[in-house]
This record gives sequence, structure tokens and C-alpha cells, in this order.
Amino acid sequence: MPAIRPSSKRKAPPDGFADIEEDLLVFGNKMKDAQNAPTDNIPKHQAQWPVFQISHQRSRYIYELYYKKEAISRALYDWLLKNGYADALLIAKWKKSGYEDLCCLRCVQTKETNFNSTCICRVPKAELKGVQDVQCVSCGCRGCATTD
Repeated sequence: MPAIRPSSKRKAPPDGFADIEEDLLVFGNKMKDAQNAPTDNIPKHQAQWPVFQISHQRSRYIYELYYKKEAISRALYDWLLKNGYADALLIAKWKKSGYEDLCCLRCVQTKETNFNSTCICRVPKAELKGVQDVQCVSCGCRGCATTD
């Protein structure tokens, strides 16, 4: 007979989680809606864009709560990162100069592009003369260069 597992292996959230739990539930519901949305009439690469955008918004929300507003504790911030509420690698990039407005990590990975460079959305709009509609193929961003 298999061993009986405890009902939950996760540690209880630190103090202050109840204050932001409702906002995180809203992000969770948006994510479920985006994942369950029909993708019949759109290209394959565009079907993932809403998921990337909601993940970015949720990570930015937690980043601003901790670094900008100082509204949550370090213990709660670490717990949120550990339990997947925010993207720790993306937040690490936001702390570096020049990456404050980065939309996703795919835009700075040079291995996934044709010419081993960053994504077109990382080019400042002032340098894109004559190009009307610039949109990232991987996440749908229209420009995340810090100088825009």
C-alpha cells in the first residue's frame, strides 16, 4: 500500500500575503482565460503572446511592490519567487541598467535570432526611421528599449 502523503507540501505563505492574494488571483484568472482562449484564426506564434504579457504584468507587479513601493517583506518576496508567482530571471534583468523596460527574456537571447543579435523591439524607436509597425515575434512587444 502506498504511503499517505500530506495534503500540502508547501509552506504557509509569510505575513502580508493576504494583502496581495486578491491581486494574484486576478492575474491567475487572466492567465487561465488566456490559456483557454481559442486560437483557431491566429498564427501559432501569436497564440502565446497573451500568456507572456500576463506573466510580465504579474512579475512587474511583484517587482514594484518590493523594489519601488517597499510594500512587501523580503521573506514574502522570496516566497513568491520560489513558488512561481514571478519570474526571478526577468526581475534580475530589470535591476540592471538598460533593461528596466524589458518585456521578456527571449528578446535578449541572441541564440534564437537569425543574425545572433537581440530582438527588433530592443532597438530604440528613434533609430527605426521609416518602419511603421514594429512588433516582436516572440512576445508581441512593440518596443521595450529603455530609451523609448
